[in-house]
Amino acid sequence: MSTLPRWMLIPALFGGLFVLLPLVSMALQVRWENFGELVSSESSLAALRLSLQTSATSAALCVLFGVPMSLLLARSEFRGLTLLRSLVLIPLVLPPVVGGIALLHTFGRQGLLGRHFEVLGLQIAFSTTAVVLAQTFVALPFLVLSLEGALRTAGTRYEVAAASLGARPSRVLLQVTLPLVMPALLSGTVLSFARALGEFGATITFAGSLQGTTRTLPLEIYLQRESDPEAAVALSFVLMIVAVLVIAIARRRVPA
Repeated sequence: MSTLPRWMLIPALFGGLFVLLPLVSMALQVRWENFGELVSSESSLAALRLSLQTSATSAALCVLFGVPMSLLLARSEFRGLTLLRSLVLIPLVLPPVVGGIALLHTFGRQGLLGRHFEVLGLQIAFSTTAVVLAQTFVALPFLVLSLEGALRTAGTRYEVAAASLGARPSRVLLQVTLPLVMPALLSGTVLSFARALGEFGATITFAGSLQGTTRTLPLEIYLQRESDPEAAVALSFVLMIVAVLVIAIARRRVPA
């Protein structure tokens, strides 16, 4: 801290207040005497349960797809790599509702792939599967971005050494590469989970809002905002606490 100019403390303080004050203001609006009743309704508990389940599934899919994608982007050199990286990160800058429309035209009943699934009797849009796909679509770039940067920083010297000693590529990946970047992998997974947990736009566009099936906690909060503002504030506080706990647990598990 002593090497930093003191003037940097001022914008840092304002930045911190900008993030914290709205959260504190929301917490001050919670009717604590009715908190348990506000957050324990059947629809609220169903929405929270669905959010946790689908977000965990989405985070697992992000790891399944994101690790190979990160390795490809970090370890490959070919023409078009920059364009490919840009395409992978598009969901970061797209409005979520646009992502939902894109998914609908891909997996919907008349979509590019959805029409073929319909022939097989599989309907993806407006189902729990659609919730998972929407969350994965918006969360995947967070893991890819975190892991690709860590892979580039780690370099390839240990991998080359292991390969020169006769280790097969799969063994190098599992015993050298992934352990080296495990902190970034855990951090990216948590970021993906947190992003999936808060997803709204793509979910409501692609999956709708069916209680117990596709209505996640952000959708429940949106609906409660009109009919019961106090319940909406209480549920928002619950969602914030869950997100903080997830990030805090991950930070404890990730080595400094």
